[in-house]
Amino acid sequence: MKKTLEYLENLNRILNDVIENQLGAIEECSVAFAEALENDRNIFLFGTGHSHMLAEELFYRAGGLAKIQPVLETALMLHESAAKSTEIERLQGYADILFDTYSMKKDDVIVIISNSGRNGVCVDMAQLANEKGLKVVALTNLNHSKSMKSRHPSGKKLYEFADIVLDNMGCVGDASVYFEKLGRNAAPTSTSIGAAILNAAVVGCIEKMLEDGSTPEVFSSSNVDGGDSINEVFVKKYRGKIKSL
Repeated sequence: MKKTLEYLENLNRILNDVIENQLGAIEECSVAFAEALENDRNIFLFGTGHSHMLAEELFYRAGGLAKIQPVLETALMLHESAAKSTEIERLQGYADILFDTYSMKKDDVIVIISNSGRNGVCVDMAQLANEKGLKVVALTNLNHSKSMKSRHPSGKKLYEFADIVLDNMGCVGDASVYFEKLGRNAAPTSTSIGAAILNAAVVGCIEKMLEDGSTPEVFSSSNVDGGDSINEVFVKKYRGKIKSL
């Protein structure tokens, strides 16, 4: 089980790299979240393919912020047709439809998650959100992104349209463990590290709001006594305002 240990050690090493290199960007993200919530703005999260899981990670989460808007578009997720979603995430114009559907507005925050940061829909969304005056946070892999050509007509990548860049500090191609007999790598790191980065930003947001004298709205686990009654207040407040609630 040498490779099992190698993978876990890779995650540990990358997480230490994040601690050493990304705390400033995470703090910026935390402040952006706090300012949005304190001014009654929205926090959107958007990713395609496997990256959509990180949009769901912060949504309706025990210990997470109540006012989170995940942009969950079936055609860009994997459960109906993974192959089709790969094709659609490269299309131009799709982001405009989602932007209008979710009523994104100036001074909202949007976190756009893409390991490569090179495909059409994510770059389109970042460019559009930037132009419309949203605060754009990119969660991406700069090592990978800077090594590849953009698939967007502008020639730019996701991080180039972002106000804040969160780097998951993974390797090119994401898969981190090489198997000589297979001739290729396995075991991606972007989801695990991305979830840690985003939850760290949420913790920082809660801390900032409390320092500001605000009361952050935080979900409880529904599986602890009293959790349902805490959560019911937020569900009633935001049902109809948060699309997926």
